[in-house]
Amino acid sequence: MLTAFYMHRLPADYDTGVLHTRARQRGALWDAAPDLYFKAFLLRESGHYGAAENNYASLYLWRHDAAFSEFITKGSYLNVTKSFGRAPIYVEGALDARRGPSSSARFVYRETFAIPDDADLNATLAREIAQNREAAMRQRVFASVVSLDTQRWTLTRVLLSEEEPRGKHAGTAWEILHLAHPLAHTLDTGIAA
Repeated sequence: MLTAFYMHRLPADYDTGVLHTRARQRGALWDAAPDLYFKAFLLRESGHYGAAENNYASLYLWRHDAAFSEFITKGSYLNVTKSFGRAPIYVEGALDARRGPSSSARFVYRETFAIPDDADLNATLAREIAQNREAAMRQRVFASVVSLDTQRWTLTRVLLSEEEPRGKHAGTAWEILHLAHPLAHTLDTGIAA
């Protein structure tokens, strides 16, 4: 499994209503995408939930790298570049991905941090996987993922939740405009037996 995330900075006067419409129209195309656990169409709107600027983003959890490669090479990403330009895509290996008890999500909380050079790598990764499994068991959580970038040695925690940002969750809060989740039901739940 792997995660992919990209973000576009938008002008301060950008009509974010256009993004709501785009997510509704384009979102339905992803609802049955093969090899996709989920795709979240995301918005940070200046003045809402602590956002200082307008950002539009997409977050994916792919079953394998061939599915991500097809997304890039078969024209799906071209639809994005035509509207917003080519953004860097942050691709990371998913160490653990779990389905939570909630049937929906309204927000994504995304937090990336460096693994200290002197940290015990095995212990750090084991702790993150255990923490991710516990996070997935919380009420109002749709899914929880922890991923690793081995080039920069960073970890990224992602939580899809029904809960509004109120300082309760770590990381940057994003509003979900549309959540396509064709294979999310196949993810393991909580702590594996």
